[in-house]
Amino acid sequence: MRWNLRLAAANRGIWQASDLQRQLAERGLVISVGKMSHLWSGQPASLKLSDLDVICAVLGCEIGELLIPEPDKVARPNTDSEQSAANAAAQPPRVVPRRRDGRSVPPT
Repeated sequence: MRWNLRLAAANRGIWQASDLQRQLAERGLVISVGKMSHLWSGQPASLKLSDLDVICAVLGCEIGELLIPEPDKVARPNTDSEQSAANAAAQPPRVVPRRRDGRSVPPT
């Protein structure tokens, strides 16, 4: 996903992070200067869904304007032979229960 806040804000005439920060605060979302800077110019590591709702409400936009999917960056699945080999290698060893007194366990 690509974060697109700056362009979405510019499309609505908001050119500075401080202007958006002030409008968000008016709607009850108080964001620190550092976090606002990261939202404005970077790719946020995490964002609460409730904060995202406020951002969309202030900008009057849909979530699709803020989050742009980039499916080309997702790794393709392995082919069938590679997949089965990877699954076999990833299987953990089978655990065989043993009694503490040394007696054998009935077959399952």
